[in-house]
Amino acid sequence: MNRRTFIGTSIATAVVASRPPWTAEHRIKRVGLQLYTVRDLMKQGFEDTIAKVAQTGYKEVEFAGYFSKSPQDVRKILDANKLVSPSEHVSYDAVEKKWPETLEAAHTIGQTFVVCPSIDAAQRKEPDGWKRAAELFNHAGEAARKAGIQFAYHNHAFEFEPSEALGGKVPYDFLLAETDPKLVKLEMDLCWITVGGRDPAEYFNRYPGRFPLVHVKDWSTKGPGGKDYGGATSAASKPGHIVDPGQGEVDFKRIFAQSDKAGIEHYFVENDEPKSPFDDLKTSYDYLAKLRF
Repeated sequence: MNRRTFIGTSIATAVVASRPPWTAEHRIKRVGLQLYTVRDLMKQGFEDTIAKVAQTGYKEVEFAGYFSKSPQDVRKILDANKLVSPSEHVSYDAVEKKWPETLEAAHTIGQTFVVCPSIDAAQRKEPDGWKRAAELFNHAGEAARKAGIQFAYHNHAFEFEPSEALGGKVPYDFLLAETDPKLVKLEMDLCWITVGGRDPAEYFNRYPGRFPLVHVKDWSTKGPGGKDYGGATSAASKPGHIVDPGQGEVDFKRIFAQSDKAGIEHYFVENDEPKSPFDDLKTSYDYLAKLRF
């Protein structure tokens, strides 16, 4: 190496080393999948579906039901495919009435998060419905913490519409205010919050570290719309339809640039109505694996 080359290389190295850490590009090291995306295939062939998910490149999975498999069987299947499951979705009813056995199953599978995905529509309209939910979540979170597990709640779009039952308050804001930050975390669905007309970054700034899990799906206002996706949307929701990440209007690069502030640890692809499940999974995986932010 001649003197000129040496000096040039040294300067370049010094410049890179002197850059503040927040300017470095980041990537998602372990892309995950919410298995609700392939729920119909799971019913037909649980083990085969899990194997194909792993073959696509996914390293983590979040369950939404075990289709009669025991926790021990689920763990064996995961291990055989070199997958881990950091979290699962369980019903509000399970949180309320079957919590000890739910936590025990989570331990067996190796999960560190248990997530309640929704609150029944009828309860949301009751005068004390959201209050009862917040109280239940705090109690569940306390029991989970003692068991070494973190409780979390997953949003749809309706939590961002002012609620008559709350006197015009936004339910998502109410839950954040009324639950203990140490006991109750939020799994932010980045599509549904966008459909609900809110900016994820706003919540990352207001509640840093509260969002260890995110669902990654995209939304397009082009083409067909009008579906409520099983009640996920509300009258005030942005019209449109779900598409694979990178094919819609959610700015994931901007959102993920604030992952550290948000406290994001796990990124789960989800598509409520995939057109061709494994083609969609491959498209989503490739996009997120290449994304730099």
